[in-house]
Amino acid sequence: MLNLTGHNYIGGERRAAGSIEHRSLDASSGEALPYAFIQATPEEVDAAAQAAAEAYPLFRSLSALRRAEFLDAIADEVDALGDDFVALVTRETALPTARIQGERGRTSGQMRLFAKVLRRGDFYSARIDRALPDRKPLPRPDLRQYQIGVGPVAVFGASNFPLAFSTAGGDTAAALAAGCPVVFKAHSGHMATAECVADAIIRAADKTGMPKGVFNMIFGSGVGEALVKHPAIQAVGFTGSLKGGRALCDLAAARPQPIPVFAEMSSVNPVVVLPGALQARAATVAKELAGSVVLGCGQFCTKPGLVLGIRSAQFSEFVAQLADAVVSQPPQTMLNAGTLRSYASGVANLQAHAKVIHLAGSEQAGNQAQPQLFKADVSMLLEGDHLLQEEVFGPTIIVVEVADSAELTRALQSMHGQLTVTLIAERDDLSAFRGLLPLLEVKAGRVLLNGYPTGVEVCDSMVHGGPYPATSDARGTSVGTLALNRFLRPVCYQNYPDEILPEALQSANPLGIQRLVDGVTSRAALD
Repeated sequence: MLNLTGHNYIGGERRAAGSIEHRSLDASSGEALPYAFIQATPEEVDAAAQAAAEAYPLFRSLSALRRAEFLDAIADEVDALGDDFVALVTRETALPTARIQGERGRTSGQMRLFAKVLRRGDFYSARIDRALPDRKPLPRPDLRQYQIGVGPVAVFGASNFPLAFSTAGGDTAAALAAGCPVVFKAHSGHMATAECVADAIIRAADKTGMPKGVFNMIFGSGVGEALVKHPAIQAVGFTGSLKGGRALCDLAAARPQPIPVFAEMSSVNPVVVLPGALQARAATVAKELAGSVVLGCGQFCTKPGLVLGIRSAQFSEFVAQLADAVVSQPPQTMLNAGTLRSYASGVANLQAHAKVIHLAGSEQAGNQAQPQLFKADVSMLLEGDHLLQEEVFGPTIIVVEVADSAELTRALQSMHGQLTVTLIAERDDLSAFRGLLPLLEVKAGRVLLNGYPTGVEVCDSMVHGGPYPATSDARGTSVGTLALNRFLRPVCYQNYPDEILPEALQSANPLGIQRLVDGVTSRAALD
């Protein structure tokens, strides 16, 4: 058995002054695991935020290379978490061993990717406009701009990704890369996992000489509100439900000093199947789409939840094939009992609606989620019915049939913001429906062609975000290197002596980074 204390991580120390105890559970059986976790007291929440605030000036003043070494060390420690750790995560989440091993690699991989970003230096976004003392009618001063970390960041762990979107996940990696200490709120569904990963982060911090308080973690229910309200916290990262994310946004906006919340919340990720694709490969699309819907028990934020097609005999045949593909999928255990209850409630709401027809899937019973297929009248989309606008978190998909291309356009226009929108199309479809792409661009952060959105590549180009309610801020992403920008802000220096400037802005360009100098990109030193 792993040696876990269940105590909070505050300023490099472990604290457990509270009296409220939480238990970690086996997701499949509901059995309590032999680990207890002590809820942080209000004083401990305050101490964690203060520890991050004290670490901030020290941490952000470290060179990007030092922070990169820290991220690489975290990656090494995460990779070193062994088979006993993987077995623990599978018990807490009911996710299979191969999934956890893959997610561990993704978690360490994104740490290393952010370390590369720090080493190449483009995150500084350095801009220099040299003085023009002879300019008429007024001279121009010397102006130099770069980006710094905003300050301590509160990060909330996600339920569905116990590693990649949690303790050492993308939000934590991006914040640390930006020079922002983190206060992490552990998710109640996998607290033992969180402690193991937090230990790995602390070991990496000690090995690389990071300031105490660079990473802090608290346990408990209801502690998130106090954390978001704390004046030391300067930004929030969240992945979860629309209700939870919106509550955090409202709390942050109501502070005496409002702060940004970067929340990934709700997306039905519509898939549009066009006529040429149906004619060419309907059976293949039905099988692939069903596989994407049930992948990970439908617990991916990018799970396709809605499929739209134009009324035809081919579309009807495709729906029948999709029904057969869904029925052939076995039930699966969900992340925890609460997630299963929410899924059952979502399915029941669809079944009870007068304009929704149940097409395929066994009755929901027992402790596993049954895959389901429904068909909804297009009027529900056109009239803004919330049932088609909010995701059913689990292995369910809804078919919507439209009369023609004009109604397809109106149906898509009626949809809220999405993480992803997918076109299943042949080349002739793309020409015939040329007007769809400009519409899809304003609805989603990622627009796919002939693929399925459940795979999210961690790279420079990825956008895992989108208009509200997919996220609270469509200008960012929670996956990929652009995620770093959420936790940076620009600072401009006017008429400062060269030796006082940060290295990224000094005339000699000692970091050797690319900069925008008088409107021209350059790596050269200045005269």
